[in-house]
Amino acid sequence: MENSSFKDLLDLSYQWPDYYEFKFIVKSEDLNHCLALLPDCTVHETPSKNGNFVSISARKLINSTQEVIEIYQLMGSIKGIISL
Repeated sequence: MENSSFKDLLDLSYQWPDYYEFKFIVKSEDLNHCLALLPDCTVHETPSKNGNFVSISARKLINSTQEVIEIYQLMGSIKGIISL
């Protein structure tokens, strides 16, 4: 999704500050790196059937649309991460 479209959708859907839930899928070996980039989040982890991947739901009180975008950009530094 293009950043401006995503930004517009967030602006229409949320009135900040509000809680936002991030969802990612990462390789199991990248889990600790991923969690280190998500301080101040309530995190729920679900390993895949074979244990090769972990699904992460991270809930955080967010102050602006820009903050959401910055977290997605930060998480994009993890090779192979899937943002949902």
